[in-house]
Amino acid sequence: MRKSMDEALEEIRSDFELLQDPDAIIEYILDQGRRNDMRLKEEEKNEKTRIKGCASEAWMVEECKDGRVRFRVEGSSSMAKGMIPLLLKIFNDRTPEEILSFDPNKLYSLGFDKILSPTRLQGMEAFLNRIYSFAKKCREEGR
Repeated sequence: MRKSMDEALEEIRSDFELLQDPDAIIEYILDQGRRNDMRLKEEEKNEKTRIKGCASEAWMVEECKDGRVRFRVEGSSSMAKGMIPLLLKIFNDRTPEEILSFDPNKLYSLGFDKILSPTRLQGMEAFLNRIYSFAKKCREEGR
């Protein structure tokens, strides 16, 4: 059985709690980035797919199919590459209703506001805005 969004969040929280130290958590995120093999095709990296508001270049391709929302994302910085798999663990391959009923403020319980710079937090919020906007569009179109 697939984990709920809250269960995925709790799994990340457990990992962070084991690390305790903010520097260790940042290293963990960077390590996630080194292992992140999600890549977009060069032609998919364009102004339409660019996540506006991110400190570094990042692109997202969204798909709504069979009642589920799927995202493919690539970031250019080490931090973005690491944050992508963490956030997609929560948001990817969900129904629009699951996403829209999940309070994104729960992410702050992970301590992102303490470990990420204001610029990086702004990028995370831009990423989340794209996810929620697309989930709304997907729900409205009934796909």
